[in-house]
Amino acid sequence: MEEQDQKIKAVHDAMDILNGKWKISVISSICYHSSRRFSEILNDVKGISNKMLSKELKELEKNELVTRTVLDTQPITVEYKLTDYGQSLRTIIDHLSDWGMAHRKKSMYK
Repeated sequence: MEEQDQKIKAVHDAMDILNGKWKISVISSICYHSSRRFSEILNDVKGISNKMLSKELKELEKNELVTRTVLDTQPITVEYKLTDYGQSLRTIIDHLSDWGMAHRKKSMYK
């Protein structure tokens, strides 16, 4: 297999894990804070439902990108953090953020 084919396959593999409308937004919410509670992520990711956020977090946890910790508080608090493996996405999230900010500036002047 040629190097280009391997790179395309690797992008497909990454997109299989990060696919969908919400995953990158959920990851970025957690990424830019040391930890996030469910309600904080829900507030950060505009338009996502409780059910969809729960589904996305479970998939991210299954793929070892996010950890879920139940804290012994009243009422019970659940906290989400990126794993070390999840932190490896930080550079990608930063690049996406930079591109998004540049795009916003560019599109404002049209």
